[in-house]
Amino acid sequence: MTLGIYIQIPFCQTKCTYCNFHTGVISPERFEPYADAVCREITQSMGQSVREADSVYFGGGTPSLLKPVALRKIIDSVHCSFQVASAEITLEADPETIASEKASAWLAAGFNRVSLGAQSFSDPELQAAGRMHRRADIFQGADILRSVGFDNISMDLIAGLALQSHSSWEYSVTELLRIRPEHISIYMLEIDEGSRLGRESLAGGSRYSAARIPTDDAIAEFYESACSRLAAAGYEHYEISNWALPGCRSRHNLKYWRREPYLGFGAGAHSFDGVKRWANVHDSARYVAYMEQGVSPQEQIEAVTPEHALEEEFFLGLRQLDGIDLEHIESAYGEFQHDRVADLRTRITGLRSQGLLELEGARLRLAPNRLTVSNEVFVELLG
Repeated sequence: MTLGIYIQIPFCQTKCTYCNFHTGVISPERFEPYADAVCREITQSMGQSVREADSVYFGGGTPSLLKPVALRKIIDSVHCSFQVASAEITLEADPETIASEKASAWLAAGFNRVSLGAQSFSDPELQAAGRMHRRADIFQGADILRSVGFDNISMDLIAGLALQSHSSWEYSVTELLRIRPEHISIYMLEIDEGSRLGRESLAGGSRYSAARIPTDDAIAEFYESACSRLAAAGYEHYEISNWALPGCRSRHNLKYWRREPYLGFGAGAHSFDGVKRWANVHDSARYVAYMEQGVSPQEQIEAVTPEHALEEEFFLGLRQLDGIDLEHIESAYGEFQHDRVADLRTRITGLRSQGLLELEGARLRLAPNRLTVSNEVFVELLG
């Protein structure tokens, strides 16, 4: 089975109010030593048995902040350590970081897909979220990418940003469809105490426009409206938060949902080999120091038990609109998890009676009109 490769670049120009990721705003002088450390980790991974990869994803953070020469150095290290012919190679980029010369250099380095972080086409919403770019930057960035030759662009929106209204949401979807990227992600805002906006909202405060976050019902309406409009525009809804034009599904993200192996490199990057999961240290300075000293950056190594694997099959597999094959589940886990599988069968029957799950032959999937309550369904199914 081919690998997915994830490269973590945990640097940003600013910290978005809703962000709970382990990213930081640091001096650009630290970018090059970090890129060198990532290259060193990739080179040291050559003892792994599986060497073929069909997806490489540079995420963060804001990978487009790195100079093209640093990004190319990392890609070259990947090519030296893995077989990546015909791989999907994605770079996450913020709109305001895109310029023609840089975009041309990305393409020349081997990137063939760009994930453009739009979030919204409303300037007040972007400002309240702490984003650096504005609506005009999104269009300019997309135009530059097209002009230099990128024919696979992904863009995202967030339903539920502070100040968002029904009309501003519909406007953002309209503007997104004007650009018509090959891939679209739509995320529903989650209030998380790990973010500044989340802490403020949970405390009942008003900073970051926390008092003007749309209600859960409004967010669900925004999402459902987008589902209808994207379907009418020819996009395939293949995962709860993801749509694609035919043939343009995210090869890399599918690996996560299908529990296929992937290796992560960089501070805070996660890996999975089918048997265990592990993560690197989150602090980028510690990560660089470890790599310079020849010390493994890995921590949080956890064996995936059959029980955990079975639960992952359900909550990851059911995120895909194609659903999961129950016959495969029972064949793979029935012998060692007989009682648990029987219990899940009973729970599935109850959730089907509530119209939350659908079963067609052996194929189990979330009911298409209940995607906005997927987390509640997963809790009921796996609790």
